[in-house]
Amino acid sequence: MPFMESIDKFDLAILQELQADGRLTNAELAQRVGLSAAPCWRRVRALEEAGFIKGYHAEIDRHKIGLGVLAFVRLDTERATGDAARALEDAIRQLPEVIACHYISGTGMFELQVVAEDLDGFSRFALNSLMHLPNVKDLHTSFSLGEVKASRALPLGHLAKKAKT
Repeated sequence: MPFMESIDKFDLAILQELQADGRLTNAELAQRVGLSAAPCWRRVRALEEAGFIKGYHAEIDRHKIGLGVLAFVRLDTERATGDAARALEDAIRQLPEVIACHYISGTGMFELQVVAEDLDGFSRFALNSLMHLPNVKDLHTSFSLGEVKASRALPLGHLAKKAKT
């Protein structure tokens, strides 16, 4: 994987444009960032190979596909040994209903984002799956009552200050 010590204004512009629309053709992207097609393509490949761009995804509206419930679940565990944590991580990765999982500070070990069709579906999932995960002692759940902002786009303003011109 190539190492990119720093990014310049063109790399930053490429990242911004691809976050806004990952389906841009190389020609469209090159025009938007002020490069010709070949150098733009090389920069995109270098950003991918260096790990700045991890992939391209379709954003699906969970409500349109019948997943009306979004729950935030904090998992408390029996013990936090390395092997126990790895076993729990592996089990969590196998659950498609868990769309995000983070180690957290404070009370609990993990914070999960879980989707379900409805409250009954979430209840079944919590009782049949989450409570049976290895080393889980307790669950603490909060439900989203509505989304104010849900974006996968990362802020890039801090990079603009560092970008080479």
